[in-house]
Amino acid sequence: MKRTFVIALFTLIFAPGAFAHTSGTQGADFYQGFIHPLLGLDHLLAMLAVGIWAAQTGARWLIPAAFLAMLALGGGMAMLGWPLPQVELGIAGSVVVFGLLIAGAAKMPPWLSMSVVGLFALFHGHAHGAKMPQTAAPWLYASGFLLTSAMLHGLGMLTGLTHQYQWPTRLLRLGGIGLAAAGVWLLAV
Repeated sequence: MKRTFVIALFTLIFAPGAFAHTSGTQGADFYQGFIHPLLGLDHLLAMLAVGIWAAQTGARWLIPAAFLAMLALGGGMAMLGWPLPQVELGIAGSVVVFGLLIAGAAKMPPWLSMSVVGLFALFHGHAHGAKMPQTAAPWLYASGFLLTSAMLHGLGMLTGLTHQYQWPTRLLRLGGIGLAAAGVWLLAV
């Protein structure tokens, strides 16, 4: 049963799209959405940072769930053609803010933590939705970028769970400073 599920999952992820009505963009549905968060350093760092910070705060599933919900909303906004100003600034700024939150091991009420990540998730989602190929099926493309984002959050949470030990806590905080510095660099370029 597990083997069948794994084979089905890999088939879904890596199978090219049907040739009907693709206008030359083969495989642009789920796979394109799936790889999009992996192709940009800003998205990759932010997704990992959300998971790390969620583990640090103890709100392990609330923060990523809020991020994913608002990521979907932002993606939908872009797919509908609704503008969102300063998207790239919001994305790079998220890396700075998330890095600082990790470096400071910031604790906030869950609603505030969810609001902070949710605001930045709108920018990330809008960017993902705006980059959707015109021939892609929106729900497949969105499923792909949401799944990858959730997987990166999970990887970040596993990394963040090392905060329970003294020496990894220092490394996590240094990593947070590195994330913030990377965000400043992304703002500058």
